[in-house]
Amino acid sequence: MSQQLSNDLLSLKIERNKPEHKSGGRWFTIVAGSAAAMALGVVAYTAGIPYLEAKFFRTKVDVTEVALVSPAQAAVELSATGYVVPQITARIGAKVIGRVAQTRIKEGSRVKAGEMMFELDVADQKSAIASAQARYAASSARASASRAQVREVQQQLAREKKLVATGAVAPAQSEDLAARVASMRSTARAAEAEAHAQKAEVKTLAVGLGNLRIVAPINGTVVNKPVEVGAVVNPEIPLTELVDFDSLLIEADVPEAKMGSIKKDGPCEVVFDAIPNQRIRALVVEVSPRLNRAKATGTVKVKLVDAVEGVLPEMSARVSFLAKPLDADQMKEPTRRIVPASALTDRAGSKVVFAIEGERVRLQNVDVGAAFGSGFELKNGPEPGTVLVRDPSPALADGQSIKRN
Repeated sequence: MSQQLSNDLLSLKIERNKPEHKSGGRWFTIVAGSAAAMALGVVAYTAGIPYLEAKFFRTKVDVTEVALVSPAQAAVELSATGYVVPQITARIGAKVIGRVAQTRIKEGSRVKAGEMMFELDVADQKSAIASAQARYAASSARASASRAQVREVQQQLAREKKLVATGAVAPAQSEDLAARVASMRSTARAAEAEAHAQKAEVKTLAVGLGNLRIVAPINGTVVNKPVEVGAVVNPEIPLTELVDFDSLLIEADVPEAKMGSIKKDGPCEVVFDAIPNQRIRALVVEVSPRLNRAKATGTVKVKLVDAVEGVLPEMSARVSFLAKPLDADQMKEPTRRIVPASALTDRAGSKVVFAIEGERVRLQNVDVGAAFGSGFELKNGPEPGTVLVRDPSPALADGQSIKRN
């Protein structure tokens, strides 16, 4: 028994290449590989998906903008956006149909009231006047002849009455002459009426001739291109437009809730978008007596106190309503461009912002100075009013499509 047991024990040995042991190693490899794949998937999802979304889809962004800050900011009670609006304008047109024979103005010309601007072709009108004058002359001659005939028959009637009084002739002839005088007087009155009608026609045509000379109704500046020589015009076709630049005011929309704080003759500061480095004093001249229900705003009209060159209709401006007027020293201080700190980010070691142009962003390098409030003074970069991306993500790139939140 013991011999048999010994033989059995000797026959036992471990075969390391058995399939069962291979199966255990394979399972370990599969588990390890799966874990690695899952880890790579998580990394791809967390890092790659945002990149792909930024690359191929419109990214939602919050926005801010470059602000223009005045040194008088401490005195500002309210700020509003406005536009330059002329209070006196004139659209010039012709009273009659005609062809432009002469144009004495051009775009930008300054004219005075009564100064001739256009002349229409007068040949037809002069011909009509000459014809009417000839008819008037003929009717006047007929009226004169009728009056002469009346006087002649009246003399005959007077002689006949004397003869009738002496009994030399019968009364019948005298009566016939009296009836003839009455008839001829009626004919003479008709001729005179015709002559008066012809004279009135001549006057009417003369007025029409005056209508062919188109003059300026106001002092103003031509703000568009006038019609050219040879153009056929009528009362429905405007020839040009005049604007009285002395009547320019800035009309700003003020929220309804703030209208109570605006007073007539109140001090203001105006900065035009076209000349952002120039600050201009102004005064409130009119507060609209009516509100715009759709926008919940009222219109406040502001007049410039300081003379400024280059102010044109439809220019946009920023109006700051002040608690007190500005003195000369304050007016000498320049405005500052301020970029919000939330719009700044780093790219390749430089400070940049992402400006929004339509539905895309454009990366712009900026040079910032000292801190100012919640931002920094912008020494070099976008202009005031430029809309920027707030808190741009690291995946945001130049030219990328975006959508505002």
